[in-house]
Parts: sequence; structure tokens; C-alpha cells
Amino acid sequence: MAEKSFDLIVIGAGPGGYVAAIRAAQLGLKTVVVEREHLGGICLNWGCIPTKAMLRSSEVFHLMERAKDFGLTADKFGYDLDAVVKRSRGVAGQLSGGIGHLLKKNKVSVVMGEATITAKGKVSVKTEKGTEELTAKNIVLATGARARELPGLEADGDLVWTYKHALQPPRMPKKLLVIGSGAIGIEFASFYNTLGADTTVVEVMDRVLPVEDAEISDFAKKAFTKQGMTIMEKAMVKQLDRGKGKVTAHIEVKGKVEKHEFDTVISAVGIVGNVENLGLEALGVKIDRTHVVTDEFCRTGVDGLYAIGDIAGAPWLAHKASHEGVMVADLIAGKHAHPVKPESIAGCTYCHPQVASVGYTEAKAKELGYEIKVGRFPFIGNGKAIALGEPEGMIKTIFDAKTGELLGAHMIGAEVTELIQGYVVGRQLETTEEDLMNTVFPHPTLSEMMHESVLDAYDRVIHM
Repeated sequence: MAEKSFDLIVIGAGPGGYVAAIRAAQLGLKTVVVEREHLGGICLNWGCIPTKAMLRSSEVFHLMERAKDFGLTADKFGYDLDAVVKRSRGVAGQLSGGIGHLLKKNKVSVVMGEATITAKGKVSVKTEKGTEELTAKNIVLATGARARELPGLEADGDLVWTYKHALQPPRMPKKLLVIGSGAIGIEFASFYNTLGADTTVVEVMDRVLPVEDAEISDFAKKAFTKQGMTIMEKAMVKQLDRGKGKVTAHIEVKGKVEKHEFDTVISAVGIVGNVENLGLEALGVKIDRTHVVTDEFCRTGVDGLYAIGDIAGAPWLAHKASHEGVMVADLIAGKHAHPVKPESIAGCTYCHPQVASVGYTEAKAKELGYEIKVGRFPFIGNGKAIALGEPEGMIKTIFDAKTGELLGAHMIGAEVTELIQGYVVGRQLETTEEDLMNTVFPHPTLSEMMHESVLDAYDRVIHM
């Protein structure tokens, strides 16, 4: 088959790949995307989007349970798990189809198949109809990642699940064990616990949500425990004994092994980069712990070869991948590209209560040698939070005491995954405490707490 020539080949059509392709096409580059499974990648089909659809269902269910708190009556309510799943799959399917439309609108070619880089600038794609040979001066790797599986804890889809199984569950768990308390683990724990599963979370680190500020993690643990979850920190699942309809987990805590019985286990112990069978080793691409090593502009060290998103390492976030895709497209097209700064990317966890953060934690800021000022404001002091019936939460801000630079912001509570962007913009614009204090926030809103937290850092808080 004759070679097809392009300016850019993008391998992977997830939130990094398809965005890179669209931006490249906008800049006049003849672009093709190679995707082996689903347009939109894991995020859209099996990650960010369907999980949020399911979490929305559990959130509404939780509100129905609290109907009396709002002066309402809601009798004989319940849920249909199959219907909840069907809705989430429908949301994912609608958006996946939208990606195809966007690529077509921007005149991006799409080849469905398995890609291998056979030489610099050359990609061979195995499709259902045979093999297609593509050439381009530039190639962007956007192949993403998959769930990590530990020896002895492998998923079987019946008793032990990965995130994919948890998104299309064969049953509603009665007694659930979640291994890992990062964003994926905690979101599934929150969903199933809200719907009535007796949920236990095991975390090997000394606190849940270990990448978050310690104060936020502590607040989250108290909230989860209040909701009925069992939280086991500094604990490790050593073994799973699988029986008929049950799993016996051997959990090591403080040097002693305890045995606990569950009917379902969700393993959420991290991810592994999809670096296999791409031909990277032959090209001399450096791989560190299943992730491609890149510089700040996502260059791999091999001329014309870039890596973006999850395959390029932490933070493993869809919005980071998309922004890197735009940056690389701009770079290839000769535009002025701005590198993505990991410390200015927000992290969001859509559990109940929600958690969001950007920048340095208090501990990290001190470790880096900053003299800091810290402000806090509780949801219970905010009129809109009380009116919403969501008085549980807090906002914490960290500033450089010498310059007033906003070093970090950390939140837990209702809708903080939306609020965090205010601080993200502030960091991008190099906002100081004076700018934030002189900004007028609308009333009544949850965003007023952001203002009060800043004021508190400088002993000027009004409503506390």
C-alpha cells in the first residue's frame, strides 16, 4: 500500500491527542490521528466523563435522602443501578461522537488501528482492512495509560474490579473494599458508599488523598468517616483469597495482618503508561517507569517526536494533556509556545465533599524555603453554603510572605472543582494578595469564601 504523507501524525485520540490534532489543523498542518479503540480516549469513554455522570446520580440520590432538610417530601425513592450506568454510557457515547465531528470539521484524517513507529517519521498502522503506512516530519505520542495491577491483586471482572468494571458493574456491592485513596479510588468509594455499600478504603500512605494538603486530607477523612466509610491508613493489602461470591483480604496494619471479608474489591493503585509495541526502544526514546521522558516542551530527544499527556508522566490529568497538545502543535507550527507548569495545574476530585487544589501545599512551600502566610475560611461562615445546605468544607490559601505571591490554594466542599479556577487564573496572571483583596466578589456566592481566605492570611478576615 502506498505511503500517505502528512505534516503531523498523532498517535492516540484522547484529550491530548485529539486536541493536538485539531490545533495543528487550525494552524494549517496536514494532520492524521491514529486511534486503536475509541475517539476521546480513556478520559471521555472510561474515565472523567462517565464517572462524573455516575457521581451526579449519587449526588441527586443523596439530596433526595435529605429532602426533609429542604422542606420537601420525597417518598418511595430509590435507584436503578442499570439505569444509572446506562445514563453514564450515553453521556460518554454522545461526547465520543462529538469528537468525530470536531475532527471532521477541522479536516483531520482519522485512521482506526494499532500504530507502530517503524523509523523516524514513519508509522505503520494495522487496521481491519490491512496495513497503512503513514509518514510525517513530526509525530506526537498521546497513547495515555491504563490501570496498574499488582501481583495477586489482579482484576477478574467478577470479585475484583478495575475502574472499567466499576463503571459497568455486574451488581451493586454490599461490602466493598477500595484499594487506593487517590482520585479514582475515592470517587468510586464515594459513589458506591452513597448508594449504600458498606465501604472500606485502604491507603498505603499515612493519609487519604495523599497528594493533597495534609489539612485537606484530614478534613476529608473525617467527612468520609462521618458518611460511614472505614478508612485504613498506613495499610497494605497483601493478599486476596477469592471464594464463591466473596474475597478475603489480608490487610497489613502496624505490622500485623488482619483478615476482612468483602464481596467486591476495586483496585485503584495507580496507572501504567502505554509505551509497549510502539517501537520506542529502537528509536532511542528514554522510558522511566513506563513513562516517556520529555523536556518542558514535551520533546523526547528524538528529532520530530513528542510525547504528551499520561504517557509523559504526572500530573495524570486530562486538562494537562489537552494543554500540552496545544503547546506542541504551536511549537511544530513555529508559533511561540508556552511550556505547561505542573504547579499551576489544578487537581480535582469529585467525591462528596469535592476536593480541589492548585500550587504548593503548606508542607511543600516550607520545604522549598518560603516564609509563608496561610489563610483559611470555613463553609459554615458563608451564607450561600448554608442556604444550599452544604456547610461542610473549607478553603485554604498560601502566600509568600515577602512578595505576596499566591503559592497554593486548597479546597474541600461543595462545587470547589468549579471554584478552583479562580485561583488558577490568579497564579497564571501572577496575582498578589493585594490584587485578590481588592477584587469585588459577588454576594451571595461560594466564591466569597475565596476572598475571605485571602483576607484571613493577612489578618483582615471579616466574617469569622
